[in-house]
Amino acid sequence: MPQSSAPSPPADRPSAAAYRNLVVATVGFCLTFWAWNLIAPLGGDYKDRLGLSSFQQSLLVAVPVIVGSLGRIPVGALTDRFGAKLMFPVVSAFTIVPVLLLIPAKDSYGAMLAVGFLLGLGGTTFAIGIPLVNSWFPPASRGLALGIFGMGMGGVALSGYFTPRIAENGENLPFIVVAIALAAFAVLAAALITDRPDRPVPTASLGSRLGSAGRLRVTWELSALYAIGFGGIVAFGVYLPTYLKTWYELSPTDAGTRAAGFALVTVVFRPIGGWLADRVHPATVTAWALGTVALLAIVQAFDPSLSPVGTICFLIMAAGLGTASGSVFALVSQVTPQPQVGSVTGIVGAVGGLGGFVPPLVMGAIYSAKDSYSIGFMLLSDLALAGCVYAYGRMRGIRRAA
Repeated sequence: MPQSSAPSPPADRPSAAAYRNLVVATVGFCLTFWAWNLIAPLGGDYKDRLGLSSFQQSLLVAVPVIVGSLGRIPVGALTDRFGAKLMFPVVSAFTIVPVLLLIPAKDSYGAMLAVGFLLGLGGTTFAIGIPLVNSWFPPASRGLALGIFGMGMGGVALSGYFTPRIAENGENLPFIVVAIALAAFAVLAAALITDRPDRPVPTASLGSRLGSAGRLRVTWELSALYAIGFGGIVAFGVYLPTYLKTWYELSPTDAGTRAAGFALVTVVFRPIGGWLADRVHPATVTAWALGTVALLAIVQAFDPSLSPVGTICFLIMAAGLGTASGSVFALVSQVTPQPQVGSVTGIVGAVGGLGGFVPPLVMGAIYSAKDSYSIGFMLLSDLALAGCVYAYGRMRGIRRAA
């Protein structure tokens, strides 16, 4: 782009507008992620109601997640073009439609799959908030700000806890409550979210901008690291309850509670990863976090008792994965040119989300074949160690983008 179109350097200290946009975006991210995850907590009810097989239930739960992950690619590019002030309220408002359609679709598996496809829209707001927060905060505090925004992924945990409890008071009530919350947020976002006045607006077509982002080597390097960090969080979120019930013979309630504790730790440590990345090179933070995950995965591969060794292993792995997720996006903000942050974020976020679906399949297949999870944890250790070495050896040398 011509030099004259580059954004002015941000102030040393974040403005009041920066904090306002961060708070509103984080709330919106949390709400839309709650909507995105409305089917999973009620999956058992749908299985009984519709007489679904385990595979059909898994597909029903997976469709919104897959669509939401892939949808981040075009939504991120559209955010580069039109800005978060338009995209956030529009996406939030359109998410209301599939949320309410879950009510009449509940008696048809085909209709539920179709609505689940549309519900994936709620999972795309990650690619709207990252470029918004990135543009408002100066480099010295950008990592922490992005980490705080990333805490909005806790909306998935909130959905898992509150959705079935709200449903006890009326099977349609969770969808009505979430729809009202999304409508209120859409109005709030339209009023309070603002794009930076000096935000560079790309003029190239959507396809060419995505192609340009895809040609950046760092896009795929960051995608690989995020697939390990955030993909690990998604994988444990999906498979940890099954693992705890199968291997340690916990009750479903106890297994779900411990899995929720794992998710909470990842949410808390995501901004810590961003905060550390503001003070140490984010690639170094990522390397140490993934190295810790690699070490604890080896310990867990030897099937220690759940109390206390297994519990400690899982909580520290949760901290490492949460830290890595925060530091990787601090790295995105450092090495990606500002006009391409949305496009790169969309690709990185999509790969990270999709990366969480391979490990559960691998773990399940290994357990079926070997009646053990040890090989799966050793593979996790190998993958985390590879990410650790690559982040420390290669990514520390990448210079900050203009």
